[in-house]
Amino acid sequence: MAPTAFSHLSSYCEGARRCPLPISLVATLSVAFTVLYVLPFYLSPITRPSPTLSRDAPSVIRARIRFVTVSVTLSTIATFYILATRTNASPLQMLRLLGWYPIGIAEPVKTLLLTALLFAGPLLERAVIEGRWKGWIRGQPLHETLTSWIGWRNYVAGPLTEELLFRSLLVPLHLLAPLPPNRVVLLTPLYFGIAHIHHFYEFILTHPHTPWAPSIIRSLIQFTYTTTFGWYATFVFIRTGNVVAATLTHTFCNWVGLPRLWGRVEPKVAMGGPVIRAKEDSSGEEGKESKGSLLWSAAYYILLVMGAVGFQRYLWTLTDSPRALTQVG
Repeated sequence: MAPTAFSHLSSYCEGARRCPLPISLVATLSVAFTVLYVLPFYLSPITRPSPTLSRDAPSVIRARIRFVTVSVTLSTIATFYILATRTNASPLQMLRLLGWYPIGIAEPVKTLLLTALLFAGPLLERAVIEGRWKGWIRGQPLHETLTSWIGWRNYVAGPLTEELLFRSLLVPLHLLAPLPPNRVVLLTPLYFGIAHIHHFYEFILTHPHTPWAPSIIRSLIQFTYTTTFGWYATFVFIRTGNVVAATLTHTFCNWVGLPRLWGRVEPKVAMGGPVIRAKEDSSGEEGKESKGSLLWSAAYYILLVMGAVGFQRYLWTLTDSPRALTQVG
């Protein structure tokens, strides 16, 4: 097996009396970085949502992007300081530990292909059943992302800052502590999931008349999904040693969203409005539409299962890289 960034971890700590890093220090830094990322959202009136100010307002998005950029920058400086004072890693080795160098092309491409396998069903629904493939060819999603603050937040600023913090900074710190890699994969995404719990408070602020029970359920589902994604993103980051691969995977998952796990797949109404038919033709047409919907539903769920099987089969192959930070599994 090719040497990885952590193959010679002992040499990084050789002669450094404060390495490996104490677990208490790593946990304290992780909590501090997470709080520093989220807390500014609620300290300023320009970023704090209310019943009259949505988190999707352009002014709120712009201000939040500025705050998280500062937060991630401060956390990065602190991480470099810890690495410089507690290890023997050179500046170039530090960049490699954080997944910043060297940035390969193969790792992001293979990781996106692997993730697309998992979302094969939703991709069929979007591209073919909903007829969006023509817009994709014209680059419409990219145009919408770059011209919309919501798109910029969801697909650029959010994934980039979150992967820099929760993968590029927290994961190397945990790997430098006396923790097995498998435990790092399971532990660090909890910070990522907890960082999204603030959406519960945000939701009840902007929806004061919604009962607490559905609000709590909504937040628990979001925590479960974000933590599960965090496990996958952490696995990808460690296996590839490439923060770009983790970031593009995050962007892709944000774009696709949660896959449909039940219900019938219904094609959208064609552009130009509904077709007016005579009453005697309606039952036959409805039968054809129902049959078509059943066929699309069958294709969707078959592809969803096949994609999941393919994802499991190629999980290790498509994340294999000589730049891996350490061995997992």
